[in-house]
Amino acid sequence: MTATPMQVRPVQPADRTAWQPLWDGYNAFYGRAGETALPAAVTDTTWARFLDPAEPVHALVAEGEAGELLGLVHYLFHRSTNRIEPVCYLQDLFTTPEARGHGVGRALIEAVYAAALAAGTRRVYWHTQSGNATARALYDQVARHLGFIVYSHDA
Repeated sequence: MTATPMQVRPVQPADRTAWQPLWDGYNAFYGRAGETALPAAVTDTTWARFLDPAEPVHALVAEGEAGELLGLVHYLFHRSTNRIEPVCYLQDLFTTPEARGHGVGRALIEAVYAAALAAGTRRVYWHTQSGNATARALYDQVARHLGFIVYSHDA
C-alpha cells in the first residue's frame, strides 16, 4: 500500500461542490440513490450543520495534492449514560474508489480520534454493515469490534 499525499482538514463553505459527489457515493453505497435518495433538504441541512459552530456535527475531508477531495468523515458528539464526558459517533466515512487502500480512510479515522481527544472524550464508535469486508479490514486494525447488533425503527 502506497500512502497518498493528503491533508485532512475541516470542510469549508467552498467545498460543497466537491463534497457532494463523495456524499452521493456514500449514500449510494448504503442504498440511498435514485428513488431512495435522501431528500435535498436533508443534504442541505446536514451541510449547514457542518458550518454552524453551535452544532455538535462536524465534517472533515481528505484533500489530495492537487486540491481534489479524496474522502470525507462526519462525526458528532453526544451524551452517554455510562460516561460523564460526551462520546463521539463517527457517522459517515467514505473515500473515492481510487483512494481506497492508500491510507485515506485511516487518516480520516485518526483525525476523528484526535478531534475527540481535543474535545475531552476518549470514546469514538461507529457502525458498518456486516458485509462491508473492505472497510472492516481497516476497522479491525484501528478499533475493536464489540459484537453489537444494531436495531433501528423509523416511525
